[in-house]
Amino acid sequence: MKPASNITDLARLQRIAPLGWVLIACRIVLLLASVVTCVALYYLFAPFTSANPIPRLFLRLVAAVAGLRLRTVGKHPGPRAFFLANHVSWLDIPAIAGVTGSAFVAHDGLAAIGPLRWLCAMNDTVFIARHDRRSVAAQVRLVREALHDTGALTIFPEGTTGEGTRLLPFKSSLLSAIDADIEHVPIQPVWLDYGPQVADISWVGSEPGLGNAMRILARWRPIPLTIHFLAPLVGEERTDRKAIARAARARIEAAMHET
Repeated sequence: MKPASNITDLARLQRIAPLGWVLIACRIVLLLASVVTCVALYYLFAPFTSANPIPRLFLRLVAAVAGLRLRTVGKHPGPRAFFLANHVSWLDIPAIAGVTGSAFVAHDGLAAIGPLRWLCAMNDTVFIARHDRRSVAAQVRLVREALHDTGALTIFPEGTTGEGTRLLPFKSSLLSAIDADIEHVPIQPVWLDYGPQVADISWVGSEPGLGNAMRILARWRPIPLTIHFLAPLVGEERTDRKAIARAARARIEAAMHET
């Protein structure tokens, strides 16, 4: 007998209409074409620049193909910044990167997936070990290198995706790599606002990644996303990683309640 979770996953896929599968197929073809084209362009540009523009182009294409319609509110402070954002969906990554050119700080568990690690490396992703305090110095070095190469880094302090209508606790341990002596880089909270459609977009519970991706790619309606660049943290708000986590969460939560 099949596990209950597998039966549930199959039921979700069966709810996708035939035209939805047609749309999925078309989008997958476009995504594969984007991968092939952008990988070739990446290696073509690589010898001539340390700030390769192709990962940002690729992620903008991913966002567009997936149906995202992006709008930004506020300004980010300059070419170098740390962004601390709420996390709702895998769509968050192409959205932020496409708008800012940001790289990402991710848990090192993702590094075990070969093709994903390869693609992430092209966008200067920094893989950190959350519970290995001995590696903090190495993580700070990697963060600085990524900042030099891309100009911006994004961290999702919740550590996982949430439902989008409220924030999960921010894990200050995820901020250990920016807690050392990076004093001159702005730290800016970012609220990713999917509006009233957030419940349909969020990736929560036991839903597998592939099932979520199929469900998103089967949507005919565009997905509106407003990226709110909130005021950067200042003074005592950024004295240490715990203060950073508290202040960033409070800033995003306040913005959510204002709408």
